[in-house]
Parts: sequence; structure tokens; C-alpha cells
Amino acid sequence: MKLILASKSGVRKKILDDHKINCEVIVSNVDEDEIKKSLLAEGADPLTISKNLAEIKSVKVSMKNPDRLVLGADSVISLNGELINKPMNRDEALNILKKLNNSKHFLISSVCISKNGAMIWNHTDKSELKMKKFSDKEFLAYLSKIKTETLLAYGVYQVEAEGLKLFEYVKGDRNSIMGLPIKDIISYIDQYKI
Repeated sequence: MKLILASKSGVRKKILDDHKINCEVIVSNVDEDEIKKSLLAEGADPLTISKNLAEIKSVKVSMKNPDRLVLGADSVISLNGELINKPMNRDEALNILKKLNNSKHFLISSVCISKNGAMIWNHTDKSELKMKKFSDKEFLAYLSKIKTETLLAYGVYQVEAEGLKLFEYVKGDRNSIMGLPIKDIISYIDQYKI
């Protein structure tokens, strides 16, 4: 049985490939911004938003692919309980880095597996990261090394690349921080012999 990954994230696909999990990508194309806006209006915290987005992506693709296991995933940054979104442009990216500067924040990664249009399993991992103190000039130098499309797709830092240098410490599973708590996924899908 081939797993469906309901995400366009190249990093998530690579994590699955690296762990020999046979998968195909079918992007959910859900409007994440609208869903976040709606959930925030209802008073949802970042963890709830991450879980809901992972489930919505997974269920949407699952409804169109009967009897297949569909993995949806979402990662968000939580700073003092505030949701930090992916930047829409380079100015926003700089402002996000300034907010995170010299601060502790959490990266929340949620995953959901659905079958026949219903969630059958989910898991959320929370990692703690503390950013070092930087000047605006240092942030601009860092941002200049990142392609705009990468920045807008994955957020202001990638711990698998240059972003690791931004942190005083990182407490959590590296794969979870990159967007996929793979150990937990493997322990669940082992029963399906994927």
C-alpha cells in the first residue's frame, strides 16, 4: 500500500523517502490562510490550528482516494501563545525574525492520517527553540542567503540548512522541527506494512 502525502513540502517528502516509506504526493490545495483566520476568530491557539490544518488537508485528499492512507501535516510557530505565520514577502520575514530575536518559541508539528474521508490517527509534537540575539544587519545578511520562494514556502528558518545557526538551542526531534514527526508516523503505519 502506498501512502499519500497531502503536502507539497519537498522536505516532508524527503523525510518519508529517507525512511523508505513509499508515498505519492497529492496536494490538498486548502486555503490555509482562510482556515487560520476562521480558527483565530474562534479563539483557537496555535496547537489547535496546527492540528486542524493537518486534519483538513488529510481528510480532503482522503475523500477523493478511497481505501488509501493519506498523511496531512502542518507546522506553526507559537511565540508566547501568538501564531506566527509564514511571511508573505521579505519585509514580513525580517519582522518575524525581529519578533523571534533573543526569544524562546515553540514549533508545533501536527500530522494526521485519514482513510475514506475520516481521520483515523493524529499526533502533535512541540519543540522548543531559543533564538540568539542578532542585529537587523545580521538578519538582512541571513535573509539574503535564502531564495524568496524558499522563504515564502517554508518560513523564516530551515533548521536543516542555514537556519540552525540562528539558535542558542533547539530542544526537540529534528524531523519534527522540519515538519514531520517521523518516528510516531512509522510506529503507526507499521501495522499497514507500507
